[in-house]
Amino acid sequence: MSFINRLKDSLSKTRQDLAEKIDSLVTGKKNIDESLYEELEEALIQSDVGAETAFNLVDKLRIVTKENKISEPGQLKPALIKIIRDILEQEESTVFFRQKPTVILVVGVNGVGKTTTIGKLANYLKNEGNKVILAAADTFRAAAIDQLEIWGNKTGVDVIKHQEGADPAAVAFDALQASIARNADILIVDTAGRLHTKNNLMEELKKIGRVLAKEIPGAPHEILLVLDATTGQNAINQAKIFGAASGVTGIVLTKLDGTAKGGVVIGIKESLDIPVRYIGIGEGIDDLRPFKAAEFAQALFYADIDSNNIDSNKDGENL
Repeated sequence: MSFINRLKDSLSKTRQDLAEKIDSLVTGKKNIDESLYEELEEALIQSDVGAETAFNLVDKLRIVTKENKISEPGQLKPALIKIIRDILEQEESTVFFRQKPTVILVVGVNGVGKTTTIGKLANYLKNEGNKVILAAADTFRAAAIDQLEIWGNKTGVDVIKHQEGADPAAVAFDALQASIARNADILIVDTAGRLHTKNNLMEELKKIGRVLAKEIPGAPHEILLVLDATTGQNAINQAKIFGAASGVTGIVLTKLDGTAKGGVVIGIKESLDIPVRYIGIGEGIDDLRPFKAAEFAQALFYADIDSNNIDSNKDGENL
């Protein structure tokens, strides 16, 4: 099964909550009135877009409807898709590899699948032709180093580690030196799954950043925050706090499969202006891919999408 079809399947529950509800709202309606807009807003909130984002989306929909003289309720859905797609496409979604080695710091709370995500990301980047090294800087969790080593063996990627309880910044330093010596393209640094309320752990994260920047100005070049899509609005709250504390540059959204909360992607981009870089749609090693706004917007609303026809009029591009 192609990735676009797996994405479509992963968003099926969100699509049932959002797209099918929108279809039911506009079916049989003869006019576009304020009550219809309010019902659309409620549908967006229920799909975990978030109240503020839902309000902004519907407000933009009102403007588009007026500017394009839309009178048929059935035309609201493609118009809304285009609005969402435009929001998600405002920024390049994939990591931009500025120099060699590009340093990626990965952060997140316990339980979001951070270390597993790092393994999948390493696999993807290696398959793209890059030499990748992993740094086991999560030295607090007993199994974290072993888990990263397992992923290193599975993907054929070197892992730089110290003993449990070692200084995470020292691990990051050694891994960066190894990356330079081995002519690696990308260094991915794992960090302890920290609660965003723990100030000492946040300070440690900043220390890792300072150590990396001292060796290579501008490092880390990307700070990716791993979020669990199933937590819905809590994921947005985590992103707000991590963004303020550590300068998050991108989101990796995991566990999109089997959740009705896929709308959180829109909420993250609209309310925080942090781009979603990668999405995880399954447990397989190849189930982490770069986020593509056009595919996501289509899969969020239509079950019968065609990867060769993403830019068709169905997404409202002529509105």
